[in-house]
Amino acid sequence: MSEDKGMIRSPGRITQEQYKFLEGLVEQGRFSSMSEAVRAAIDSFGMGSTRRGGAFLIGEALVGEGNEVAHIDLLIGDKQGPVGLSFAHSLANLSAGHTPLLAVIRPNLPPKPHTVIIPKVTVKNMEDAAKIFGPAQSAVAKAVADAVEDGIIPRAIIDDWVVIASVFIHPKAEDERKIWHYNYSATKLALSRALQSYPSWEKLMYDKDRAKHPFMGFRAPRLWRPPYLQIALDNPNIEMIKRVIRQIPENDNIILEAGTPLIKRYGVGVIRQLREVRADSFVIADLKTMDVGKVEVDMAFDETADAVCCAGAASSATIDEFVYEARRLGIYSFLDLMQVEDPVAKLKSLERLPDCVILHRAIDVEQRGGEARWGYIAKIREAFKDRKLLISVAGGIRPNTAQFALDAGADILIVGRYITQSRDVERSVREFLPLLQGDIDLFRVHVE
Repeated sequence: MSEDKGMIRSPGRITQEQYKFLEGLVEQGRFSSMSEAVRAAIDSFGMGSTRRGGAFLIGEALVGEGNEVAHIDLLIGDKQGPVGLSFAHSLANLSAGHTPLLAVIRPNLPPKPHTVIIPKVTVKNMEDAAKIFGPAQSAVAKAVADAVEDGIIPRAIIDDWVVIASVFIHPKAEDERKIWHYNYSATKLALSRALQSYPSWEKLMYDKDRAKHPFMGFRAPRLWRPPYLQIALDNPNIEMIKRVIRQIPENDNIILEAGTPLIKRYGVGVIRQLREVRADSFVIADLKTMDVGKVEVDMAFDETADAVCCAGAASSATIDEFVYEARRLGIYSFLDLMQVEDPVAKLKSLERLPDCVILHRAIDVEQRGGEARWGYIAKIREAFKDRKLLISVAGGIRPNTAQFALDAGADILIVGRYITQSRDVERSVREFLPLLQGDIDLFRVHVE
């Protein structure tokens, strides 16, 4: 549809003014019917279809709590397209325990668009069936009808489109009022989201790393909001390390490193022991890999490491294999540039950049008065200014020097002995906290 001056860009919600505009296009012969005109209008605003006459829109919503919680997954689209084909197929091919049924507000009164309900949870007895064929069936149907009345679903297409709703009913759900209430709200919300192409890309990018799934007992952290404080747990005594972790304040910008000495003594399985104390923490396995990169990445991944670290002194072939395998598995790759004379040249020799590089002054070098390597930060940023690359600094970081490292462009401060050998671990960690951004939960708001 090329002329859209009369349309307000609000997919799925057709106002009186918009409806009159579309009627004018039909009178001009631009479209053969109002149904075709509405479909074209929705398609033109990114509600698209996979092919002409085949709108395929997806919606989802979770509403409520307890055993009566409602979770709706739905498809809405044209009878001529894939949704219509799936609609017919579901009613013609029954499945034991997951029998599809038409939604009805009451017996003999289905909504429009016609809607089929697919139970997600296996229906094992008549008590389970009564919840689906009673409050859930009525709630979904009423929500579809009300969505048309409220303008969420354009009235012009109610005879040409169908809805497929996948409905979750917990076997222990008892309160029929709540079952109806939650499923009505979830269905109506899912329909609105489907017709509005929810979520937007901007919302997805904003929320994806802030979110915690309500049915997961832990949060899977990602490195998206530097700066971070990385605590290097190098002491090869697991009980001592556990005592240290218990004293570390909860903070989303603190990450834990299973240090090389710790891993050498206990193996990569020590990662799971760290999680026994702090399940939600981002954990890096400092493998210092020098060869067979893929093998060591796989070992750490199997023990739930969020990131792995390779030695920068390794061959470019080993590092490339290391980074490739980490990326394939969806975990972070760190490259420790300790004893690498020209970090920029080393990075340029790689086929794939790691997610993070570490400018590391070794303990032995530090004790002999060797200088920190912060000057390379600007050089790396300049050489790879179009690439997303985190930079860590390690080696003698203290509260009084940390700000200088951040000012130089560091994303991650790696601190070991100052914290792990402190008589007051919590106090030592809190000295760094003003340099960080604070817990993510302080900035998370419930909007759905």
